[in-house]
Amino acid sequence: MKRRKFLQTTGVIATGAIAGQWIGCNESPRNPPAAVVKNWAENLQYSTTNLFYPTTLEEVVALVKEKEELKVLGSRHSFNTIADSNKNLVSTKDLKRIIHIEKDANTVTVEAGVTYGDLAPYLHQNGYALHNLASLPHISVGGATATATHGSGIKNGNLSTAVVGLEIVNAAGDTISLTKEKNPIEFYGAVVHLGALGVVTKLTLALQPSFPMKQVVYRNLPMKVLEKNFVEIMSAGYSVSLFTDWTNKNISEVWVKKIPSDPVSPEEYFGAKLSDKNLHPIESLSAENCTDQLDSSGVWYERMPHFKMGFKPSAGKELQSEFFVPLNRAVEAMNAMETLHEKITPHLFISEIRTIKGDECWMSPCYQQDSVAIHTTWKQDPEVIPELIPMVEEVLAPFNPRPHWAKLFSISPEKIQASYTKLPDFKKLVDSFDPKGKFRNNFLEHNLYGRKG
Repeated sequence: MKRRKFLQTTGVIATGAIAGQWIGCNESPRNPPAAVVKNWAENLQYSTTNLFYPTTLEEVVALVKEKEELKVLGSRHSFNTIADSNKNLVSTKDLKRIIHIEKDANTVTVEAGVTYGDLAPYLHQNGYALHNLASLPHISVGGATATATHGSGIKNGNLSTAVVGLEIVNAAGDTISLTKEKNPIEFYGAVVHLGALGVVTKLTLALQPSFPMKQVVYRNLPMKVLEKNFVEIMSAGYSVSLFTDWTNKNISEVWVKKIPSDPVSPEEYFGAKLSDKNLHPIESLSAENCTDQLDSSGVWYERMPHFKMGFKPSAGKELQSEFFVPLNRAVEAMNAMETLHEKITPHLFISEIRTIKGDECWMSPCYQQDSVAIHTTWKQDPEVIPELIPMVEEVLAPFNPRPHWAKLFSISPEKIQASYTKLPDFKKLVDSFDPKGKFRNNFLEHNLYGRKG
């Protein structure tokens, strides 16, 4: 893909409003003064300053009925233009209530804008936990589940798999409720909805009893030991992540998050040594903002993410790409990635390898496929990264990679569409919720329909 097209379809650099368009929109008294709207990493400037902050379902319905085109923003952690609009943006930031826990069903219902960092302590106080968390607790439940965001663990599905019900305002302004139990067909199409169906206002999540967790980090695992031991290594704890910058055929850090039933951590693991200090995934950075390690016990939400809620997440000013490949091709894919080390290592902070259990969500990258995600945190260099990501995609091509929907990629629409066997059914579902394309944008038109925006 040519660099210009890559920038247009992924949003790797800031685009959107120009100075003359920085004016207010007077329809809502809750609108703050107009300003440039950017994503979390500030690599993307959204294409409008018409940003609305509804606080109730009724306000969402009114906005949807009034506007001809709009897109929904969560915590703005997407690195591409999946949530962009040149007309109107609706933020779920103020839709953040934890509505209730249903103890008989072991579920919690929340508004879409609540973050995992705010939800998790509340659940623990009531004796509950979620099955998994992403590396950052700062992201919203609605945004994370819409794009199949994930943590790690051989037996753990992505965050969308915790959803058992959702409330959506469709293009007509009707409020539609879907549950896993009552609407099994539509439900699996709607959970990972990519913002194409409407405004998700509430979600119901499955819960399990709260549990303690410990975390240890091993240093310098030789990549060669992965050839015959990958699944065993990735099964060393409830959740396991590998970090590498692809130099010296070495995994610089192995993060193992353990529950009480997991075995005691040995001092050495397949040649890697147990760390005697807290580490950041990027070893040169301070571990102050990372969750505690050194086998110290904490509650599940204090160990499962890599980063603490009260601190700046990850590296900060960065870009991210991520590709999912079948679990049984993981080591081959990693070896293919390693062949690029001379070209990519100078331009990245770190890559992370995680496992995700397959699921039934139509538009999930892990649909009916146990997967490994190769995630790369790049330095924010918009002149270089658009040249490197296609190289990564090329070496991973034999493994039919599926990109993370909210991160940077240049894989052609034809290949993306071929990767999703339920895409025709998803398009029918989209048509039933949004027949005139109120919630579509250039990203969806390009990647799902192969049309130029």
